[in-house]
Parts: sequence; structure tokens; C-alpha cells
Amino acid sequence: MANVKSLLAELIALPSVNPAFLPPRHPHAGEGRVAEYLAALGARAGLEIEFQSALPHRPNLLARLRPAGKIRRTILLAPHLDTVNVAQADQFTPRTRDGRIFGRGACDTKGSAAAFFSALCALAKSSTRPRETEIIFVGLVDEEYGQGGSRYLADRKFQADLAIVGEPTRLSLATAHKGSVWLAVETRGRSAHGATPWFGKNAVHEMARVVDVLETDFAARLRERRHPLLGPGSVSVGTIAGGTQTNIVPDRCMINVDRRTLPGESEATARREVAAFLRTRKLAAKVSTIKLKPCVPLETDARRPLVRQLLRSLRQARPTGLHYFCDAAVLSRGGIPSVVFGPGDIAQAHTAQEWISIAELERAQEMLICYLKSLP
Repeated sequence: MANVKSLLAELIALPSVNPAFLPPRHPHAGEGRVAEYLAALGARAGLEIEFQSALPHRPNLLARLRPAGKIRRTILLAPHLDTVNVAQADQFTPRTRDGRIFGRGACDTKGSAAAFFSALCALAKSSTRPRETEIIFVGLVDEEYGQGGSRYLADRKFQADLAIVGEPTRLSLATAHKGSVWLAVETRGRSAHGATPWFGKNAVHEMARVVDVLETDFAARLRERRHPLLGPGSVSVGTIAGGTQTNIVPDRCMINVDRRTLPGESEATARREVAAFLRTRKLAAKVSTIKLKPCVPLETDARRPLVRQLLRSLRQARPTGLHYFCDAAVLSRGGIPSVVFGPGDIAQAHTAQEWISIAELERAQEMLICYLKSLP
């Protein structure tokens, strides 16, 4: 099998853009090419290969290393195989420069996939493997849009004792991340001719007040509540639409709001808090949830034995937290204790010049091999 650097380059060269971001039947859509490529490598390394029909024509890949004896615990290595779309086609051509590999998915999360898979294959070929611990590489589909891969596992109560979810954490183990709630806020007015605006009520003007208080006073309120690993929650107005043409006073305006939540906050409480806050400011607005599947926060107890052992293996004194949402919370909600770990920096994810440090990629593989070999 190729080394981890070469494997990452090969994965970048296999487009796996989430179909949600492409026209139907686009040649770059879907994770299938990456899953099949890894399946062939895994089979040659002696891993048991399985495909799960998580979504139509988009299976999760499972590559399983069984222990020498009876299975007493199961560890999942769980990066996602899909990426966002590219700005130009050459982002599927891996490039190496200044100790970095550039290309779509380099850090989000084909870097984690390469490091996790290489570590598992190395362990499979080693003379020492865990006696009682089953290790499963799970290449998840659809993380970038609806988390269909992890939700498939969670809905079917897939059993595991710990999931290490691959995301760019700069090799720091995270046991918490924020949730994501998308809200729609609507203001209503009364239309009138643009020459006589005093006969109407401008919904865009009302929304301007809403946007201002959300981005200032409401954001300040959120900063008063802090989580020890995550800090405060946040609010961001992402889109705005209102009016039909320039010479008509608009009678309707809509914004979409991104609210990042902390452990203990739910979709319902986040929606109600925004609605109540606007009422206290005497702003008439309807607040509703945009109908996506719940993206809840993650909080895993760092005192769990397998998490403590992982922290020791990584030589990390205490866990960290992440501002972004990922598959870990979905798996955790389904009953699998989950943490987040991987090479790369989230600041590079989704960018036109996405890259990952080769040294960090290789270090991630080494750290995982060390941890996996420490398992009983």
C-alpha cells in the first residue's frame, strides 16, 4: 500500500463532491469512487469490507479489523468521504509545495481518511494487533450536507464503544463541538407606490432593525453564557431577501439566521429565545426553524476510560472544543460516545487553496498507530 502522503494524493484525484452541490448526474458527484478505491486497498491488507446503503447509490464503507480473540470493545475511525464543490477543476489535481499538499478535500477530510485508513492497514499487517478490540474504519457519506452516513448508523443503533471522527483539529482531541440551528425570520409590511411611501409600511426597514439588534445586542447576550471548552454561542445573519421592484414599498422581507448552540441548548429553545428577544424590542417578526435535520451540540465525558486512554496516547493534558458541527454529535446521539481528531486546520477547509501539512498528516498516522497498538 502507498504511504499516507501518496494515498492522500490519490484520494484528492478522485472527485467525491456531495451531490447536493451539483446538477443531477454530474460526473464529480458522490463518494463511490473513493469508497471503492479504499475497499480494494483494504481487502489487499486483509481487512473485511462491507458497504452500507446509507443513501441511494451512496454507501458507507466499512473496513473491519477483527481482534485476535473475543471482541470485547469496538472502536470506529470515522472520517467522511464527501467534499464541497470546487471553484476550478484543477482542485482535483493534487499539488505538493512547501511541505503541503493542496487539493479539494486535503484537510476536509481526505487527510483524516488517508491517515486513519493507513494506520489501520499498517496495524493489519503488523505482528501485533489488539487481542480484544475490533477496529472499524467507517468512510461516511454526506457529512457536508445532511449527514446521511452517520444518521444511518445512529438510526440503526450501530454498536461501538468509541468513535474517533476525522475532522481537521490540528491533531488536538476534541470532546465537544457546537450545534447548528438555522432560523427563518420574516417581517411583514404594506405595499404602496414608491412615489407615496407614506401610504405603505416598509418590511425591509423593519428587518434592518431586526438584523441590527441580532448582530449587536443579541450577540452580546450570547457572549455572557460560556461553555468551558466552546466559549459562547453565536448568531449570524446569512441571507436577506425582500421587495419585488424598486418603485414598490416592500410588504415582506426574510432573513436566514445561523445560530450556533452550546450543549444544553436545543433547536426549540434557540428559536424561542430569538422570538422572545425580538418581542422585547417591540419588533414584529415571525421566527421559524428551517427544516433541516437536527444538528445538535456534542459533549462527551473526557473521564470515560477509552477517552482518557486516547488523551494519554496523544500526550494531551485536556480536551478541546470546536466551533463547527460534524458527524460526532450524530453518532453520539445514536448511542456511540464520540470524539473528534484529525490533521489539518479548519481555516483551510472549503477554500480555493485548501491544503494540509505533510508533516501533520504523517504525524496523525503515527499517533493513531500508537493508540491502536495500546488497545487491549
